[in-house]
Amino acid sequence: MNIQDLYDFCLQMQGVTEHFPFDEDTLVFKVGGKMFCLASLKEFEAGNPYLNLKCDPEKAEELRTNFTGITPGFHMSKSHWNSVKLNDDVPRKLVLELIKHSYDLVYKGLTKKQKEAVANFG
Repeated sequence: MNIQDLYDFCLQMQGVTEHFPFDEDTLVFKVGGKMFCLASLKEFEAGNPYLNLKCDPEKAEELRTNFTGITPGFHMSKSHWNSVKLNDDVPRKLVLELIKHSYDLVYKGLTKKQKEAVANFG
């Protein structure tokens, strides 16, 4: 997965916006104003891409046990976020599923008003 693939996949989901809230390196995708995917542009350029993705805590532990490329979220809540290394043992199909899982978790936590705004986005 390259950075364009990430953009294309994330931005095709309903109500997704892209931001650089921390610095010019950290790309953040949000739904309803809440983060669900973070990526370092420098790490993509260097060939060491990884994503920070929200994850159900039980599923997060299971994934970390089964894949060396999935670790507790870098600079994030270790129980609710994973860092997923894209050039490791994590299959592309699973990476896409984990991005969607992160989106779904964040969307589920939105208020009714925020969900309505997402539904009317674009």
